Amino acid sequence: MNSHGNPHTLAQARRRASLDKRQRVLTALTALEQQGKKITHAAVARTAGVSTWLTYAEGIREHIEAAQQRQQPTIPPPAHTRSTTATLITELELARQEIRTLREDRERMRQAIRHQLGQQLDALGTTHLTQRLDDLTRDKQRLEDRLQRATENSNALQARVTTLEADLAAARTSLRRMIREENTSR
Repeated sequence: MNSHGNPHTLAQARRRASLDKRQRVLTALTALEQQGKKITHAAVARTAGVSTWLTYAEGIREHIEAAQQRQQPTIPPPAHTRSTTATLITELELARQEIRTLREDRERMRQAIRHQLGQQLDALGTTHLTQRLDDLTRDKQRLEDRLQRATENSNALQARVTTLEADLAAARTSLRRMIREENTSR
C-alpha cells in the first residue's frame, strides 16, 4: 500500500507541519521581544517564515497581543484622576470664582477704555474743529464760485454756437440762391 494515499498519514503530516509552524511563530515572538523590536503580526510572520494569517489564528494571536501589551509602557494614571468628589467640587467653585473675577476685570477695562477715548475726544478741542470747519466752508465757496463761472462760460459758448449755426444756415441758403441764379442766367 502506498503511503501517499493514506489519509491518516497525510493528516498526521499536516498536523506536524502546523505544530512546527506554530512553534516557529512562538520562537520568533520570543526572539523579537528579547531584541526589543516592535512586535506586529507582519514582523512575527516574517521572522518565523510563515504567512501573516497564521499570526491571527486562535492560540497564536493571544500570545502576540500579550507581547504587544508588555511592550507598551505602563503609565500611572495622572494624579488629578484620583481626585475625590469633594476635591472636584472645590476645584469647580474655585474655577467659578476665577471666572467671576475675570469678568469683573474685563468690565473695568472696558470702562477705562471708554473713559480714555472720551478724554481723547475732548482733548481735540473745539478750536481745531472750528478751524477745520472754516477751511471746509472756504473751499466750498471757492468751488461754488468756479462752478458759477464755468456755467456762465458754458451758457455764453452755447449762445455763440447757436448764433454761428444760424449764420452758417443763412450763408448756405444765400450760397444756394447765388448758385441757382448763376445757373439760370446762363
